[in-house]
Amino acid sequence: MPPMSQEDIEWFKSTFRPIPKPELPDDSVEYSLCHIPSDPTPTIIDEVAETRSRLVEVQRSAAELTNVLLKDYIWQREAFRLEITKEDGITLLRGRTNFGDSIEDEWVIVYLLRELSKKHKDIWVKVTDGDGQFLLIEAAGTLPSWLEPEIADNRVWIHRGELVIIKLKNQKGKVTEKLSLSDSRKIMVEEPARLMRSAMIQEEAFYRLRNYPQQINENLHSAMIKIPRMIAHLLHQKPAYISAAVEAFYLRDPIALRPLRAKDPANFIFKPEDFVTVSVRFTRVGYAQLKSQDFPAPKSWAGVLPSKDDQKSYDKAEVGMKLACGFEMLLADPQNQDKAVVREIKLILEDIESGDEGLPTDTQIATWDKIEDDEKWLDISFEDLDQELKGKGKESNDGNIPKGSFGDANAQENLQRIVARFEEFMNNDSAGFEGADFFDDYGSDSDEGDEEEELSSDGEDKDASFDEEEFSKMMKEMMGMPSMSGGHGSSRPSMPRNRVQELDSESEDDTEQIQQLSRQMEAELRGTGVLDLSRPGKGKQALPRGKSSEDHDEEDGEMPGLEDEDIDINLAKNLLESLQSQAGGAGPAGNMLSMLNLPIPKDDRGR
Repeated sequence: MPPMSQEDIEWFKSTFRPIPKPELPDDSVEYSLCHIPSDPTPTIIDEVAETRSRLVEVQRSAAELTNVLLKDYIWQREAFRLEITKEDGITLLRGRTNFGDSIEDEWVIVYLLRELSKKHKDIWVKVTDGDGQFLLIEAAGTLPSWLEPEIADNRVWIHRGELVIIKLKNQKGKVTEKLSLSDSRKIMVEEPARLMRSAMIQEEAFYRLRNYPQQINENLHSAMIKIPRMIAHLLHQKPAYISAAVEAFYLRDPIALRPLRAKDPANFIFKPEDFVTVSVRFTRVGYAQLKSQDFPAPKSWAGVLPSKDDQKSYDKAEVGMKLACGFEMLLADPQNQDKAVVREIKLILEDIESGDEGLPTDTQIATWDKIEDDEKWLDISFEDLDQELKGKGKESNDGNIPKGSFGDANAQENLQRIVARFEEFMNNDSAGFEGADFFDDYGSDSDEGDEEEELSSDGEDKDASFDEEEFSKMMKEMMGMPSMSGGHGSSRPSMPRNRVQELDSESEDDTEQIQQLSRQMEAELRGTGVLDLSRPGKGKQALPRGKSSEDHDEEDGEMPGLEDEDIDINLAKNLLESLQSQAGGAGPAGNMLSMLNLPIPKDDRGR
């Protein structure tokens, strides 16, 4: 093959586009630790060897710090970890953690990284999540005007426990300077004058770490619950198994619920028998997910739960039932078979079945810790919460935040801070469509040559005007509410295609039941005349039998009271029976009520 000419090389450079780096998932945080020696080494070989040696030392130090600070900590999904890798020819430590719904896991990682940067003075730390530079988002009100999200990559670092921002080389004109990792490293070594350290920005960025490390233990919750002895044994060996079981319960779908439909408890992996009451440690998010969901007990569990007359005993047994169902779904669902936690649990169960390992006796269980934390952090007074959102929160006589109004003290303090920031933004007269300039310390330059704003005759700023309907739709989508124009709004993850195909291959019995239910519902709807599109009075207000439109007009538009005999309760009865047969899962009745924005009624009957 002949060598490429200079013209061919230039053409290749002009047309080549690097493969874009995949975006970070929404529920994940990624972190990188770079080694930058204070004194340059004489040779490249020595520098590479020293870098690798120092990174191994940092890796070992991170493991020690984790063992000290997070000895009994439970991660919602994945744990903090560091691996040696290369990026842009630079050897560094990198890790990625999926924290799920537990935002506190993300801040625990930030705290660990900050502590590592204090201990190792030659380590520079970069941390991002699905939102990008989330530390800058925390400190948005204190940032200089030139620090836009488009140029923030590789510009924000943690060094010696401080937040460091790489300033622009030239702050005049349009800001377009983007930095690669190698660019940032070069600036740290050769241009230290461009490294900005601001106490005000740092205080805002690290605000959520103000109560660490004491707050780490507050992210967990211990509760006394009644569970099968085999599950108690698993959790005593490794408490971290709890997160996978809770998630299997929380994200269940009709396929995952199949094992629980078995009428014979002998088919269960964790049979509803041989119960023990033990203290179980959860993440706070996991416990709330387990506790708050309405979940009718499977038939094999219905006769096991105690009476609701003894509410405390019933609550312990109900949480235990949900957890046991979570473990059952975790091990039985085909999509979980390749997970490491499932393989570990199955190995333990095999040892128990073969007799190589025995279950704990009542005497042994009596020696275990019996910790039961207060659940007041679950209690929320929505009236007090509404007052806080309006900036009218209650204060005690000494000016302190009263405890127990809603959530815990940290939740109250964080919410009050958010409300204060929002009010500051709304009251800022200089705020435009790009936001408010809270601080001018960093040269929020307003060029004298700016053009005057174009105003309409009625004083409206055309550039800043917006469609109220579109704005309302966007706000609902941001808050996870369904918009009126579309069918979006569900916060639950979409079902993968292979799960949909598996669901489509349901047994003939289930399909026949669904078809029979659909025919019954259609018959009821036709009986009420709802599906009769050709009926008289189409498009008008329906009137009771025996009343004409003239009679209705004579009553000044008031609707007469409906007679009891005119109310057809069969449709409501069938809907409720359909909901009950769904056992908390998805189904036609639940979907119909969801599309109508109607709440699904609870089944509060005795189980």
